[in-house]
Amino acid sequence: MADVMIMKEIEDTSLRLGVDLSTLDLDAIRLPTGEDCGIVSDDEEVYQEENLEFESGFGNIIVVDNLPVVPREKFEKLEGVVRKIYSQIGVIKEDGLWMPVDPETEKTLGYCFIEYNTPQEAELAKEKTHGYKLDRAHIFAVSMFDDFDRFMKVPNEWAPPETKPYAPGENLQHWLTDAKARDQFVIRAGSDTEVLWNDARHLKPDPVYKRAFWTESFVQWSPLGTYLATVHRQGAAVWGGAGSFNRLMRYAHPQVKLIDFSPGEKYLVTYSSHEPSNPRDANRVVINLFDVRTGKVMRDFKGSADDFAVGGAGGVTGVSWPVFKWSGGRDDKYFARMGKNILSVYETETFSLVDKKSLKVENIMDFCWSPTDPIIALFVPEMGGGNQPARVSLIQIPSKVELRQKNLFSVSDCKMYWQSNGDYLAVNVERYTKTKKSTYTGFELFRIKERDIPIEVLELENKNDKIIAFAWEPKGHRFAVIHGDNPKPDVSIYSMRTGQNSRVSKLTTLKGKQANALFWSPAGRYIVLAGLKGFNGQLEFYNVDELETMATAEHFMATDIEWDPTGRYVATAVTSVHEMENGFNIWSFNGKHLYRILKDHFFQFLWRPRPPSFLTPEKEEEIAKNLKKYSKKYEAEDQDVSLLLSEQEREKRRMLKEEWDKWVNEWKRIHEEESLQRQKLRDGEASDEEEEYEAKDIEVEEVIDLTEEVLHLEYGQE
Repeated sequence: MADVMIMKEIEDTSLRLGVDLSTLDLDAIRLPTGEDCGIVSDDEEVYQEENLEFESGFGNIIVVDNLPVVPREKFEKLEGVVRKIYSQIGVIKEDGLWMPVDPETEKTLGYCFIEYNTPQEAELAKEKTHGYKLDRAHIFAVSMFDDFDRFMKVPNEWAPPETKPYAPGENLQHWLTDAKARDQFVIRAGSDTEVLWNDARHLKPDPVYKRAFWTESFVQWSPLGTYLATVHRQGAAVWGGAGSFNRLMRYAHPQVKLIDFSPGEKYLVTYSSHEPSNPRDANRVVINLFDVRTGKVMRDFKGSADDFAVGGAGGVTGVSWPVFKWSGGRDDKYFARMGKNILSVYETETFSLVDKKSLKVENIMDFCWSPTDPIIALFVPEMGGGNQPARVSLIQIPSKVELRQKNLFSVSDCKMYWQSNGDYLAVNVERYTKTKKSTYTGFELFRIKERDIPIEVLELENKNDKIIAFAWEPKGHRFAVIHGDNPKPDVSIYSMRTGQNSRVSKLTTLKGKQANALFWSPAGRYIVLAGLKGFNGQLEFYNVDELETMATAEHFMATDIEWDPTGRYVATAVTSVHEMENGFNIWSFNGKHLYRILKDHFFQFLWRPRPPSFLTPEKEEEIAKNLKKYSKKYEAEDQDVSLLLSEQEREKRRMLKEEWDKWVNEWKRIHEEESLQRQKLRDGEASDEEEEYEAKDIEVEEVIDLTEEVLHLEYGQE
């Protein structure tokens, strides 16, 4: 997308300058020797700084060793066997199989070279056939041709590596010490990526860092906000810092498409897929797990797209993303993925399966981790034509003990939602009616932290209402549901506890809202009821504590809504899926519009996440009680900013008035210069002055209607 826009800009510029691009031979253009015109490419910079070696261009060639040594009369037979084995993996180029022969003995030398169309096919061939047993005496040893050049450069004598002096790195959390307690966000528009402060007091963003062509597809913050990841054709990279955003590490993974961090930022998962030149082969998928700090590949997974397309909602064609889901907490101890009738759970100490085997779960459809504990919730649909009910199970890891199970009958669909503290699990169950012609909805609510994990059943007043959206209050006990039919569904808010009563209870139902999405504040208490897509960006800012609407607003065609990590501000954005009004708005938590920024070709808006606070609950409670004492400093700053903004507003008005006066004076000057010409056009009569006119009253008679009627006179009438 970015390349298309850049080409369009070049074409527009060439049209404006009158240059015909078709007449230009761009390949013939060469910079003077040693001259870079001040533009240093990233690759040159990397080569100079890190002295990296680059591929020689023979990445699509493999060397197969330990072949039988045969005379010339058996040469064709051996070549046919080798070609049959390796043509199943990819397309071998014409004359792409070469088997050297000893000129003295006229026998083969026991190895051959095979050239494929793509490096990916060569990599696959190496992986599939290294160690292949042709017969008892011949086991293939397969290497990449490029490896030989690298091995030959290894010196014969060992020399101790040069010890570099320690240089302290930049404090990657320094941005959290901002004196104004502001938050950062990143945006992508056109070819530019920018990191900015949200300076809501001054009603504008404050630039931090800007770079063109920083990424080739998208950017992504790490879960704790330490790193900003970028994606390139050669792999991914992470950047960090207070204002400069230096590159911290690169992760080599050609044609990477998707990335995902573990919750504690220790590991980075990268994904790529490609289509082999042989159409009979399945799509090739490669997933790497990197150590974020060292860049080392801890484990890789390879296979076809079908191997990674079990369950879930698709992220790329046929594959659900993320393929691997991480256990809750910051220790990044476990990750898991579904397979056919199995759930594979891995631990990061050895990156192998827990207990060295997968958990067998017949017909598993979906699973999700608790956000805080090593507990997996999994869903299994009905089997045997309904004789075996569907079920939701809670599994403890690593013991794999089932903590709780709930059987469900006549299930059409099931969705699971964890509360952020792991206290509750909501299971939205869609069931068939007795006639099987329609469905109705209910909720199974698990109280995870209570003894024996009790379950409550919640049914809406109208069981036939369609569930449009569901969302838990972060760190809280309430949840909101949008239910009913468009265009004006209802929004109901429930609590898992009300006073001494531990049962779920409804707090309120808001009738007929133009909403299809729910966005809770990260701090709880406030929620934005949003109408996206067909509802054209309707917004309602709602206070759940007081059960009252604070404000209603609209951001026409809004596609994305995101709270800042503190819950003070809300960003709404219109990305480039719409061609008009691209950009973003910043709102206060109570719905006051603060400022608007328009950007052409706007792609992304992401708040920078904050790590959890180190304050204890007792300290947070003490601050809340003495908020006035802490707020005096900020109130004074707010007053200074308010005065500054007032002064800026007055200056803006003064400049507008000066501009207006200038325009009026210019008009008067032109009017005076043209007076003689006007007088000439009026046959010498000057009529610029207002009093030089004569008013005349003219009466006009107009016949509106004419009707002719014959009257008959009776006898005796005159």
